[in-house]
Amino acid sequence: MAQVISNLPGNYSFPIFIVQHMPAGFTKSLANRLNMNNDIYVKEAEDGEQVRSKTVYIAPGNQHMRIRKRGEILTIQLSEDSPRNGHRPSVDILFESLAEIEDIAKIAVILTGMGSDGTKGILKLKEVNENTVVIAESEETAIIYGMPKAVVHSKKANFILPINEIGKKLLDLQNGME
Repeated sequence: MAQVISNLPGNYSFPIFIVQHMPAGFTKSLANRLNMNNDIYVKEAEDGEQVRSKTVYIAPGNQHMRIRKRGEILTIQLSEDSPRNGHRPSVDILFESLAEIEDIAKIAVILTGMGSDGTKGILKLKEVNENTVVIAESEETAIIYGMPKAVVHSKKANFILPINEIGKKLLDLQNGME
């Protein structure tokens, strides 16, 4: 994840939402460290805050993150609802909330990790809008190829890329969507 963010310029305009399977307390320091070492603004997400462009939001450990649309404004909703498949936060929950929001371009990225968290959410995103772009980290760079492998096997990945190419692909996609 850090390598992807480090390849994005400070003016990357799309908001980015990250679900990292980490316990409470660790995500704030992760966000602070990433913010100090990158051009793009990185922060731990806060319940009820308005989503802003040019910002990376990291779900706090032990809290699910959903994105809600209120009028024309996107907001972050955090909860301690039951874990999903053993995970809280769960990227499936984030993706499912994004699937409910119409009229915005979506790019879903799945990086290294155990299990299949994210695959059900990607299936929902693609069901609602087949133009959702899905990027899975390639086996050659994934430390644990569980989560990306599940997405690749779902046949919903538009791109399967090594970690060092994902940031550039995000920038290329943004430039093509603006």
